[in-house]
Amino acid sequence: MKIQVNTDTHIEGREALAAQVSATVERTLQHFQSRVTRVEVHLSDQNGGKAGQADKRCVMEARLEGRQPIAATDQAATLQQAVQGAADKLARQIDSQLGRLGDAVR
Repeated sequence: MKIQVNTDTHIEGREALAAQVSATVERTLQHFQSRVTRVEVHLSDQNGGKAGQADKRCVMEARLEGRQPIAATDQAATLQQAVQGAADKLARQIDSQLGRLGDAVR
């Protein structure tokens, strides 16, 4: 599973952040690792340099073998919370889609 992390100009510490985000995605999606070929993560700060509640946004898109991409979004007070929230949502969506696919095959 390849993980690509993209940030806007308001996000600092790109390399360390990319490693942390990759670890979170790998841990959360490890159950689906054989089916997910790539995950794109887009991080942004909605208010730029200004403070604000729930202004960190994470959009994740997973590409599954032979399926259309699946996306999930989360906004939170910190980047880590937004990443974990989006990863959890993405895992539920993948589980649901693969579950339906399994039911259709049976």
